[in-house]
Amino acid sequence: MFSTDVRISVSLESFKYPDGTVALSDIHLEIGRGEFCGILGANGSGKTTLLKIMDGLIKDYQGRVLLDGEEVHRLHPRDIYRKMGLVFQNPDDQLFAHTVSEDVAFGPRNMGCGENEVRGRVADALLAVEMSEFGGKGIHHLSYGQKKRVCIAGLLAMGHEILLLDEPTAGLDPMGEYRMMELLTRLNRENGVTIVMATHSVDLVPIFLHRLHILSRGKLVRGGVPEEVFTAPEEMANVKLRLPHIAELIHRLKHEDLLPFGRIPLTIGEARREIVETLRER
Repeated sequence: MFSTDVRISVSLESFKYPDGTVALSDIHLEIGRGEFCGILGANGSGKTTLLKIMDGLIKDYQGRVLLDGEEVHRLHPRDIYRKMGLVFQNPDDQLFAHTVSEDVAFGPRNMGCGENEVRGRVADALLAVEMSEFGGKGIHHLSYGQKKRVCIAGLLAMGHEILLLDEPTAGLDPMGEYRMMELLTRLNRENGVTIVMATHSVDLVPIFLHRLHILSRGKLVRGGVPEEVFTAPEEMANVKLRLPHIAELIHRLKHEDLLPFGRIPLTIGEARREIVETLRER
Protein backbone atom coordinates (compact mmCIF):
# COMPACT_ATOMS: atom_id res chain seq x y z
CA MET A 1 0.00 0.00 0.00
CA PHE A 2 1.15 3.57 -0.56
CA SER A 3 2.85 5.72 2.10
CA THR A 4 1.33 8.67 3.90
CA ASP A 5 4.42 10.66 2.86
CA VAL A 6 2.92 13.38 0.64
CA ARG A 7 4.61 13.91 -2.73
CA ILE A 8 2.06 16.28 -4.32
CA SER A 9 -0.20 18.70 -2.47
CA VAL A 10 -2.77 20.78 -4.37
CA SER A 11 -4.66 23.63 -2.74
CA LEU A 12 -6.18 25.43 -5.69
CA GLU A 13 -8.56 28.34 -5.18
CA SER A 14 -9.30 28.86 -8.86
CA PHE A 15 -8.01 28.79 -12.40
CA LYS A 16 -9.66 30.73 -15.22
CA TYR A 17 -9.30 30.38 -18.96
CA PRO A 18 -8.26 33.54 -20.87
CA ASP A 19 -11.91 34.30 -21.66
CA GLY A 20 -12.68 34.44 -17.92
CA THR A 21 -14.38 31.04 -17.66
CA VAL A 22 -13.62 29.35 -14.34
CA ALA A 23 -12.12 25.95 -15.22
CA LEU A 24 -11.19 24.74 -11.72
CA SER A 25 -12.09 25.92 -8.23
CA ASP A 26 -11.76 24.79 -4.63
CA ILE A 27 -9.47 21.83 -5.38
CA HIS A 28 -7.79 20.23 -2.36
CA LEU A 29 -5.83 17.08 -3.07
CA GLU A 30 -2.86 15.18 -1.64
CA ILE A 31 -0.98 12.35 -3.37
CA GLY A 32 1.08 10.03 -1.17
CA ARG A 33 4.35 8.36 -2.08
CA GLY A 34 3.68 5.17 -4.02
CA GLU A 35 -0.02 5.94 -4.50
CA PHE A 36 -1.98 4.90 -7.58
CA CYS A 37 -4.62 7.62 -7.73
CA GLY A 38 -7.38 8.28 -10.23
CA ILE A 39 -9.01 11.56 -11.22
CA LEU A 40 -12.35 10.44 -12.62
CA GLY A 41 -14.54 12.80 -14.59
CA ALA A 42 -16.57 13.26 -17.73
CA ASN A 43 -15.11 15.02 -20.77
CA GLY A 44 -14.77 18.72 -20.06
CA SER A 45 -14.66 18.31 -16.28
CA GLY A 46 -11.14 19.80 -16.02
CA LYS A 47 -8.99 16.66 -15.67
CA THR A 48 -6.34 17.61 -18.22
CA THR A 49 -6.12 21.16 -16.90
CA LEU A 50 -5.58 19.87 -13.36
CA LEU A 51 -2.76 17.56 -14.50
CA LYS A 52 -1.06 20.43 -16.36
CA ILE A 53 -1.22 22.59 -13.23
CA MET A 54 0.27 19.78 -11.15
CA ASP A 55 3.08 19.37 -13.71
CA GLY A 56 3.89 23.09 -13.79
CA LEU A 57 2.77 23.61 -17.39
CA ILE A 58 0.06 26.06 -16.25
CA LYS A 59 1.16 28.68 -13.73
CA ASP A 60 -1.44 31.48 -13.70
CA TYR A 61 -3.72 30.00 -11.03
CA GLN A 62 -4.77 31.11 -7.57
CA GLY A 63 -3.51 28.76 -4.88
CA ARG A 64 -0.54 26.48 -4.17
CA VAL A 65 0.78 23.28 -5.70
CA LEU A 66 3.64 21.63 -3.82
CA LEU A 67 6.04 18.95 -5.05
CA ASP A 68 7.85 17.41 -2.08
CA GLY A 69 7.02 20.54 -0.08
CA GLU A 70 8.25 23.07 -2.69
CA GLU A 71 5.98 25.30 -4.76
CA VAL A 72 5.90 23.98 -8.31
CA HIS A 73 5.65 27.40 -9.98
CA ARG A 74 8.90 28.47 -8.26
CA LEU A 75 10.84 25.39 -9.33
CA HIS A 76 12.98 25.33 -12.46
CA PRO A 77 11.39 23.02 -15.07
CA ARG A 78 14.45 20.77 -14.86
CA ASP A 79 13.88 20.29 -11.13
CA ILE A 80 10.27 19.27 -11.81
CA TYR A 81 11.10 16.92 -14.67
CA ARG A 82 13.77 15.09 -12.67
CA LYS A 83 10.92 13.84 -10.47
CA MET A 84 7.64 14.12 -12.34
CA GLY A 85 6.31 14.06 -15.88
CA LEU A 86 3.05 14.15 -17.81
CA VAL A 87 2.04 11.59 -20.44
CA PHE A 88 -0.36 13.23 -22.90
CA GLN A 89 -3.54 11.53 -24.07
CA ASN A 90 -2.36 11.40 -27.69
CA PRO A 91 1.16 9.89 -27.89
CA ASP A 92 1.74 11.55 -31.26
CA ASP A 93 1.80 14.88 -29.40
CA GLN A 94 4.78 13.62 -27.36
CA LEU A 95 6.88 11.45 -29.68
CA PHE A 96 9.11 13.10 -32.27
CA ALA A 97 12.28 11.03 -32.91
CA HIS A 98 12.68 8.53 -35.74
CA THR A 99 13.22 5.44 -33.58
CA VAL A 100 12.08 4.25 -30.17
CA SER A 101 15.56 4.35 -28.62
CA GLU A 102 16.26 7.85 -29.95
CA ASP A 103 13.03 9.14 -28.45
CA VAL A 104 13.58 7.55 -25.04
CA ALA A 105 17.20 8.78 -25.01
CA PHE A 106 16.28 12.42 -25.62
CA GLY A 107 15.41 13.21 -21.98
CA PRO A 108 18.54 11.73 -20.35
CA ARG A 109 20.77 13.41 -22.94
CA ASN A 110 19.08 16.74 -22.25
CA MET A 111 19.77 16.21 -18.55
CA GLY A 112 23.49 15.97 -19.32
CA CYS A 113 23.92 12.22 -18.84
CA GLY A 114 26.93 10.56 -20.49
CA GLU A 115 26.30 8.19 -23.37
CA ASN A 116 26.94 5.04 -21.29
CA GLU A 117 24.40 6.20 -18.72
CA VAL A 118 21.94 7.16 -21.46
CA ARG A 119 22.16 3.68 -22.98
CA GLY A 120 21.64 2.11 -19.57
CA ARG A 121 18.64 4.31 -18.79
CA VAL A 122 17.06 3.60 -22.18
CA ALA A 123 17.52 -0.15 -21.75
CA ASP A 124 16.05 -0.11 -18.23
CA ALA A 125 13.09 2.06 -19.27
CA LEU A 126 12.21 -0.07 -22.30
CA LEU A 127 12.48 -3.21 -20.16
CA ALA A 128 10.10 -1.67 -17.60
CA VAL A 129 7.42 -1.09 -20.25
CA GLU A 130 8.05 -4.41 -22.04
CA MET A 131 9.38 -2.75 -25.22
CA SER A 132 13.05 -3.91 -25.16
CA GLU A 133 12.88 -5.56 -28.57
CA PHE A 134 11.51 -2.40 -30.20
CA GLY A 135 14.48 -0.07 -29.60
CA GLY A 136 15.49 0.18 -33.25
CA LYS A 137 11.96 0.30 -34.61
CA GLY A 138 10.58 3.43 -36.25
CA ILE A 139 8.01 5.33 -34.20
CA HIS A 140 5.58 5.43 -37.13
CA HIS A 141 5.58 1.61 -37.26
CA LEU A 142 4.28 1.24 -33.71
CA SER A 143 0.70 0.57 -32.68
CA TYR A 144 -1.16 3.19 -30.67
CA GLY A 145 -0.70 1.24 -27.44
CA GLN A 146 3.02 0.75 -28.11
CA LYS A 147 3.42 4.48 -28.65
CA LYS A 148 1.85 5.10 -25.25
CA ARG A 149 4.35 2.70 -23.68
CA VAL A 150 7.25 4.53 -25.34
CA CYS A 151 5.97 7.82 -23.91
CA ILE A 152 6.04 6.28 -20.44
CA ALA A 153 9.52 4.88 -21.07
CA GLY A 154 10.75 8.34 -22.03
CA LEU A 155 9.75 9.66 -18.60
CA LEU A 156 11.12 6.64 -16.73
CA ALA A 157 14.47 7.11 -18.49
CA MET A 158 14.67 10.59 -16.98
CA GLY A 159 14.32 9.07 -13.52
CA HIS A 160 10.73 10.14 -12.95
CA GLU A 161 9.27 8.85 -9.71
CA ILE A 162 5.84 10.38 -10.39
CA LEU A 163 3.80 9.84 -13.56
CA LEU A 164 0.80 11.98 -14.44
CA LEU A 165 -1.22 10.26 -17.16
CA ASP A 166 -4.01 11.82 -19.19
CA GLU A 167 -6.46 9.10 -20.28
CA PRO A 168 -3.78 6.40 -20.70
CA THR A 169 -6.32 3.82 -21.94
CA ALA A 170 -8.07 6.12 -24.45
CA GLY A 171 -8.00 4.77 -28.00
CA LEU A 172 -7.05 1.23 -26.95
CA ASP A 173 -9.10 -1.91 -27.51
CA PRO A 174 -10.31 -3.82 -24.41
CA MET A 175 -7.21 -6.04 -24.23
CA GLY A 176 -4.99 -3.02 -24.78
CA GLU A 177 -6.75 -1.21 -21.93
CA TYR A 178 -6.19 -4.12 -19.60
CA ARG A 179 -2.52 -4.51 -20.57
CA MET A 180 -1.92 -0.80 -20.06
CA MET A 181 -3.46 -0.96 -16.58
CA GLU A 182 -1.42 -4.06 -15.75
CA LEU A 183 1.74 -2.20 -16.83
CA LEU A 184 0.92 0.81 -14.68
CA THR A 185 0.09 -1.42 -11.72
CA ARG A 186 3.43 -3.21 -12.05
CA LEU A 187 5.33 0.09 -12.27
CA ASN A 188 3.49 1.23 -9.16
CA ARG A 189 3.93 -1.94 -7.09
CA GLU A 190 7.33 -3.18 -8.22
CA ASN A 191 9.11 0.07 -9.14
CA GLY A 192 7.45 2.29 -6.54
CA VAL A 193 6.28 4.83 -9.15
CA THR A 194 3.61 7.21 -7.86
CA ILE A 195 0.83 7.45 -10.47
CA VAL A 196 -1.95 9.99 -10.96
CA MET A 197 -4.28 8.97 -13.78
CA ALA A 198 -7.02 11.09 -15.31
CA THR A 199 -9.73 8.88 -16.77
CA HIS A 200 -13.43 8.44 -17.46
CA SER A 201 -13.19 4.64 -17.62
CA VAL A 202 -15.23 3.65 -14.57
CA ASP A 203 -14.95 -0.11 -15.18
CA LEU A 204 -11.15 -0.21 -14.86
CA VAL A 205 -10.91 2.00 -11.77
CA PRO A 206 -12.08 -0.41 -9.02
CA ILE A 207 -9.72 -3.16 -10.12
CA PHE A 208 -6.46 -1.22 -10.04
CA LEU A 209 -6.56 2.08 -8.12
CA HIS A 210 -5.85 2.80 -4.45
CA ARG A 211 -7.79 6.03 -4.30
CA LEU A 212 -10.24 7.88 -6.49
CA HIS A 213 -11.37 11.49 -6.80
CA ILE A 214 -14.38 12.58 -8.86
CA LEU A 215 -14.04 15.87 -10.72
CA SER A 216 -17.25 17.51 -11.92
CA ARG A 217 -17.60 20.97 -13.47
CA GLY A 218 -14.13 21.92 -12.23
CA LYS A 219 -14.66 20.83 -8.61
CA LEU A 220 -13.71 17.72 -6.66
CA VAL A 221 -17.05 16.44 -5.43
CA ARG A 222 -16.06 13.14 -3.84
CA GLY A 223 -12.93 11.20 -2.92
CA GLY A 224 -11.76 8.04 -1.20
CA VAL A 225 -11.31 4.35 -1.96
CA PRO A 226 -13.48 3.17 -4.88
CA GLU A 227 -15.96 1.46 -2.55
CA GLU A 228 -16.64 4.80 -0.87
CA VAL A 229 -16.85 6.83 -4.07
CA PHE A 230 -19.16 4.65 -6.15
CA THR A 231 -22.58 4.89 -4.54
CA ALA A 232 -25.97 5.10 -6.27
CA PRO A 233 -26.54 5.42 -10.05
CA GLU A 234 -28.43 8.67 -9.54
CA GLU A 235 -25.49 10.30 -7.77
CA MET A 236 -23.09 9.18 -10.48
CA ALA A 237 -25.45 10.48 -13.17
CA ASN A 238 -25.35 13.89 -11.51
CA VAL A 239 -21.63 14.09 -12.33
CA LYS A 240 -22.19 12.66 -15.86
CA LEU A 241 -20.75 9.25 -14.98
CA ARG A 242 -22.16 5.82 -14.25
CA LEU A 243 -21.46 2.93 -11.92
CA PRO A 244 -19.20 0.13 -13.14
CA HIS A 245 -21.34 -2.34 -15.12
CA ILE A 246 -21.17 -5.07 -12.47
CA ALA A 247 -22.15 -2.62 -9.72
CA GLU A 248 -25.05 -1.35 -11.83
CA LEU A 249 -26.31 -4.94 -12.28
CA ILE A 250 -26.17 -5.80 -8.56
CA HIS A 251 -27.72 -2.45 -7.61
CA ARG A 252 -30.71 -3.19 -9.87
CA LEU A 253 -31.05 -6.75 -8.57
CA LYS A 254 -31.04 -5.41 -5.03
CA HIS A 255 -33.41 -2.46 -5.43
CA GLU A 256 -35.66 -3.54 -8.31
CA ASP A 257 -35.76 -7.31 -7.87
CA LEU A 258 -35.36 -7.13 -4.07
CA LEU A 259 -32.56 -9.70 -3.88
CA PRO A 260 -30.91 -9.36 -0.44
CA PHE A 261 -27.37 -8.37 -1.37
CA GLY A 262 -25.43 -7.05 1.61
CA ARG A 263 -23.20 -4.73 -0.41
CA ILE A 264 -22.70 -3.49 -3.94
CA PRO A 265 -19.57 -5.16 -5.41
CA LEU A 266 -17.40 -3.33 -7.95
CA THR A 267 -15.56 -6.23 -9.58
CA ILE A 268 -16.55 -9.58 -11.09
CA GLY A 269 -14.74 -11.46 -8.33
CA GLU A 270 -16.56 -9.55 -5.60
CA ALA A 271 -19.89 -9.96 -7.39
CA ARG A 272 -19.40 -13.72 -7.73
CA ARG A 273 -18.74 -14.09 -4.00
CA GLU A 274 -21.72 -11.89 -3.15
CA ILE A 275 -24.07 -13.83 -5.48
CA VAL A 276 -22.89 -17.24 -4.18
CA GLU A 277 -23.32 -16.12 -0.56
CA THR A 278 -26.80 -14.73 -1.27
CA LEU A 279 -27.90 -17.94 -3.01
CA ARG A 280 -26.62 -20.08 -0.16
CA GLU A 281 -28.52 -17.99 2.38
CA ARG A 282 -31.73 -18.37 0.35
